[in-house]
Amino acid sequence: MTKEKGGGRQKLYETKAKEIVKTLTLEEKASLTSGAEMFATSCLEEKGIASVFMSDGPHGLRKQEGKQDFMGKNESVTATCFPAACCVASSFDVEVAEKLGRGLAKNCQAESVDVLLGPGINIKRSPLCGRNFEYFSEDPYLAGSMGSAYVKALQAEGIGASLKHYVANNQETRRRTSNSKVSERAMREIYLSAFEKVVKEAKPWTVMASYNKVEGTYLTENRKYLVDILRKEWGFDGMVVSDWAAVHDRIAAVKGGCALTMPGDSLHDHVIVDAVKSGALEERLLDEACEQIVALSLKAQANRKKTSYDMEEGHRLAVELAKESLVLLKNEGDLLPLDADKKVLVVGAFAEKARYQGAGSSHVNAYKVPTLQEVVGNCPNVSFVEGFGMEDSYDEKKAQEAVNAAKKADVVVVMAGLPPIMESEGFDRYTMKLPRCQNRLITELASVQKNITVVLENGGVVEMPWADEVPAIVEAYLAGEGVNEAIWSVLTGQTNPSGHLAESFPLCYEDSSAYLTWPGEGNEVTYGEDIFVGYRNYSSRKQRVRFPFGHGLSYTTFSYRDLFVERNRYVAGQTLEARVTVENTGKRAGKALVQLYVGCKKGATAINRPVRELRRFEKVSLQPGESKTVIFTLDQRCFSYWDEGAHAFRVPGGDYTIEICQDAATVLLQQEITVEDEYIASGQKYDLMTPIVDVQKHPLGKEFMEEVQPMIDAVIARMDMGKASAQMPYAEEMPKELGLLSEPLQTIKRMLPMLPEERWENLFQEMNEE
Repeated sequence: MTKEKGGGRQKLYETKAKEIVKTLTLEEKASLTSGAEMFATSCLEEKGIASVFMSDGPHGLRKQEGKQDFMGKNESVTATCFPAACCVASSFDVEVAEKLGRGLAKNCQAESVDVLLGPGINIKRSPLCGRNFEYFSEDPYLAGSMGSAYVKALQAEGIGASLKHYVANNQETRRRTSNSKVSERAMREIYLSAFEKVVKEAKPWTVMASYNKVEGTYLTENRKYLVDILRKEWGFDGMVVSDWAAVHDRIAAVKGGCALTMPGDSLHDHVIVDAVKSGALEERLLDEACEQIVALSLKAQANRKKTSYDMEEGHRLAVELAKESLVLLKNEGDLLPLDADKKVLVVGAFAEKARYQGAGSSHVNAYKVPTLQEVVGNCPNVSFVEGFGMEDSYDEKKAQEAVNAAKKADVVVVMAGLPPIMESEGFDRYTMKLPRCQNRLITELASVQKNITVVLENGGVVEMPWADEVPAIVEAYLAGEGVNEAIWSVLTGQTNPSGHLAESFPLCYEDSSAYLTWPGEGNEVTYGEDIFVGYRNYSSRKQRVRFPFGHGLSYTTFSYRDLFVERNRYVAGQTLEARVTVENTGKRAGKALVQLYVGCKKGATAINRPVRELRRFEKVSLQPGESKTVIFTLDQRCFSYWDEGAHAFRVPGGDYTIEICQDAATVLLQQEITVEDEYIASGQKYDLMTPIVDVQKHPLGKEFMEEVQPMIDAVIARMDMGKASAQMPYAEEMPKELGLLSEPLQTIKRMLPMLPEERWENLFQEMNEE
């Protein structure tokens, strides 16, 4: 069969779908808008409309052959369990996401699955979201980059993606009834941004509308988000499907732009028929929904092929991806990699029963998960004791056995993490803490043994009260079925770790940006932190964290030098090239992460912005002594913010910095540039009470202020205000909007009585004509 070949073939599917829909009866159309069963769409074989089979999940196939459910309770076919999104994102490598997409597609093709229900690219607003393990990052650029690479690779192999959960579905608490109250700016800059990037770059076959409401309307009924933004603004040409059991009103869903209600709801197909006949639903809207569904069916049929799947090959890929993603958080005294001659004690139930995936609809019936003991094999220098179990219950006997053994060992490796009961789809975490039994035993071990490495297996951020007591920490996240092979490879130095955190690790939950408003009051969830999510909050407030976004160590060292930005002035519409050289200054081959942020000091523009935002990144493989120059191209979006007045992205003028960072808190190199203000008509009405800083955003206002500035300067000189201002402490650090710029235009009129009234009237008339 023919594989998907892009926009041209999509147009053919759309044209053919329109022709088919014209031949359908009203009852046939209504039947198409709900599923035939749990994961299959309805079919009309005589019309050429075949059923499309969809399946969970985003990091491994969860196809159920027997009784089906959408929460992962019943057993599914054996499949490769790849690393979860929380782990894959830590690779900061789009090639890893691409390999994941291709690996998943091969498994899907062999099991006759047409659409995979993933990836999830929701933003990690709070560390307590129970489903954070399914999501890539707290940063929309990183989430969008990884999601785009994943979707492109998956669909290149003929398997459709279902981009989810659209949108502002950032918690499990009351997820079916909550109303997300997000400012327009935060919605555009943070919560929609990753979806926009994937839709525009990767063109997913489907987008999944989430359970929650936004602006008081369920997403499955929300025409503003499903049609106006998704289709008209971004150009989405695929099908919108509901999350499972997310549709409350079939008629409202069709009107809102949700084409397919899942799972099957054929008992209520008649309400669609009745609504069209009564005039409550325009048939053209039903036709549009059916055209989406039929086009998907045609596309799925064209991409089907009979293949087999090599489970061993899949397992090797799972191990490879995990190795690329593990993060070395701490390594004082170069404790790692482990010395082969040292006696190593491994403590913790996770060594025997690894935590390698999350619970819920993404749960995979993994092919195989070798235990750490099996991976280590018959190594005489490595021994194991349990120390603590999977439950949060401190066992004195087991703990004492571990402490006694630790005294005799050269090095202790503690396998810790969150048990499955603590994070899952369907509920949020109630704490950021590890089980008390784990924290207690780690502290006790540290009191008798100085050489301790803690390896964490968890789907989300955790507190580490013992972090200063242990020299080495490895974050493994939920690394899939190859977790133990990857961990041992990193611990022993066979793999040089190159992962970096895709989310911030605050010292405690109370420090997190959403703490004060999480998880909302009743059904109302107010995103009070606005755009200051994750590192945007911590870096802007200069708040200390346990480990910052972007942090990650290696067994080698890297230096960064020669940052070059092609111009020191930027105008909207241009591109801007930045180059930097990175060198491996250590003795081992390794992979360096180059992180580029656009910085903006508080007060440097008239807009309140984060102190820095990730705009580009690249992973570079280097041999010892080798150096490479990395070239980034920045575009207008890198400097833009969402202007709620203009309802558009706009570049605010001011002083910015192009920064090469070690992480979101540490700048290594920087170069300042001046950005010119971009004007977009916003419908604002100008008068004497308009602040001068807003007047200057308008080209005519800017021209006027340049005209009168000499007169203003003369008045200020006569009043000796300039001298007084210059003598103010820290005057050079004062935000530009302070002082005269924050005054209304009326202040200028009073300073310049010589300007005729007609000049003012003409100014406002011309500025308000747009």
